[in-house]
Amino acid sequence: MHELKKARLVLEDGTVYEGTSFGYEKSVSGEVVFYTAMTGYPESLTDPSYKGQILVPTYPMIGNYGVPVDDERDGISKFFESDKIHCKALVISDYSSRYSHWNSQKSLGDWLKEQQIPGLFGIDTRALTQKLRDHGAMLGKILFDDEEVPFYDPNKDNIVAEVSTKKIMEYGNGKYKVVLVDCGVKNNILRCLLKRDVTVKRVPWNYDFTKEKFDGIFLSNGPGDPARCEETIEHIRKALKGNTPIMGICLGNQLMARAAGASTYKLKYGHRSHNQPVMNPGGTRCYITSQNHGFAIDETTLPSDWEPLFVNVNDGTNEGIRHKKKPFFSAQFHPEASSGPVDTEFLFDDFIKAMEASKK
Repeated sequence: MHELKKARLVLEDGTVYEGTSFGYEKSVSGEVVFYTAMTGYPESLTDPSYKGQILVPTYPMIGNYGVPVDDERDGISKFFESDKIHCKALVISDYSSRYSHWNSQKSLGDWLKEQQIPGLFGIDTRALTQKLRDHGAMLGKILFDDEEVPFYDPNKDNIVAEVSTKKIMEYGNGKYKVVLVDCGVKNNILRCLLKRDVTVKRVPWNYDFTKEKFDGIFLSNGPGDPARCEETIEHIRKALKGNTPIMGICLGNQLMARAAGASTYKLKYGHRSHNQPVMNPGGTRCYITSQNHGFAIDETTLPSDWEPLFVNVNDGTNEGIRHKKKPFFSAQFHPEASSGPVDTEFLFDDFIKAMEASKK
């Protein structure tokens, strides 16, 4: 039997956690973040928004249902959020090497090895999560043997350019034409749009879409600091002078805010979970949402013709904005969430209604 190899997770303050490898064995570094979802690790690992991060699920047992068959529908992966794993590494408490699911084809460990992504188990992830909550997101590195690597902060780079499509791609043949600005788009955003009778033109993050005519503009999710996407912000700023409906999700929410004139800031440790409650300001209905972001909008800097659309019940941070008169709105959370919840998928219907109204 192959002897399991030990490795260390080293935080920037010198704290060391020793674990056992179940993935690819190489030293890596990135930003250490935690997320609290109980399920959905195949979707989370393939979410481009985790680019450059060492992911720490708080749920203790990971790997119990393996990895699904990589199937495609309409040119889009049926079960993954992109074509590969984007995080730097995975750190968990207990690894389930024996998996069971009707659609599983391989173990999580085998998948990590194929994708050359390190994975460590046997680490006290509750203690690690508490440290990250107290201190805030920290840089870290996973070290094997004497293979040393420097600390790496992904927020100092334009990692959106690394995960965005390099070519223009088209999907569907629907009634409404939507240009999707790909800053690291999740596949389920494409799925949610396509099942609503639209044609999607997916373009790179810095593509100047303002020179073309569309029924709607969609700003996708993505990784890192929104301030690094000045080219995208400038194109959105031009679009805001018109009346073409615009919808944004996650990073798209922050980019729209910056294009409108507001500012963004880095959260202490971010929101990454399947169970974040949000509400409309002044409303009484609560929505349960899936989230993955490390930056937020400073509501106090919103121009007078904009207003908050959603607020986080836990910490009061902004979860979406809208223009008071024009058909522009965005959500910080993920209404397309896969593996759920889907409480707010109606926002895609609102986007369709906005395009219908604009054509009358």
